[in-house]
Amino acid sequence: MTANQLGLNPLSGWQYEYLPWPAQIILLMRATTTGVRNTVYSGSETIQERTPMQGGGTAGVTPSELNTPAISFQAAAGDRLKLVLDEVLAGTPTVDGLIIANPLY
Repeated sequence: MTANQLGLNPLSGWQYEYLPWPAQIILLMRATTTGVRNTVYSGSETIQERTPMQGGGTAGVTPSELNTPAISFQAAAGDRLKLVLDEVLAGTPTVDGLIIANPLY
């Protein structure tokens, strides 16, 4: 991210941005600084309001459920998954994350 960047959606253009099936979603996200705020949407629902993201990660290291709080929710088929990341401390953080989308069949 760049300094003071607002509205970054890392899921834009992802093949599962619009879910083809109902799914259990698990998000693990961590930034290298404490200045990132994230908002999570699924379809028309706000799953998590603008909240500070866990900071202190090492760039390029995938977060694990052992040390990163998971955001977990169920999403309907056809829902658009959207993450909005805002950098608020004039830093240039790297955000690493993992999205697990388990179909609910």
